[in-house]
Amino acid sequence: MSNVVEGGCLCGAVRYRVNGGSLARALCHCRTCRLASGAPSVGWVVFRSSDFALTSEPPISFQSSPGVIRTFCGKCGTPLTYQRTAKPDTIDVTTVSLAHPDDFAPTKEIWIEEKLAWESLNPALEHYPRSSSGGGNVS
Repeated sequence: MSNVVEGGCLCGAVRYRVNGGSLARALCHCRTCRLASGAPSVGWVVFRSSDFALTSEPPISFQSSPGVIRTFCGKCGTPLTYQRTAKPDTIDVTTVSLAHPDDFAPTKEIWIEEKLAWESLNPALEHYPRSSSGGGNVS
């Protein structure tokens, strides 16, 4: 698999390219991801910020919670990225905005303590009550 990854929004106004491998892949069940996406959970792929570049017009940015900046397309609304100001060296990209999302299946599910009751967990993945960076795997 090539380390050059491309992606963008539904309408094509915002496009990006990543020149590097993924650092992590997760399916997030937190309330803010659900609200920001309008979906029951969101797939994320983490890359180095230095490997990520926009190749078209910039997305709209907003602070969804203290220290968290999310981006989305201002024309079609596609959620694109998540970045913590405390961790500027990484950027999370929505898996489904990648040109080939099947190449980036999640390896873990995070924030399962906020999971919707009717959504099932994947038993093949590791599960974390909150962020996986603090440990606490419950699988």
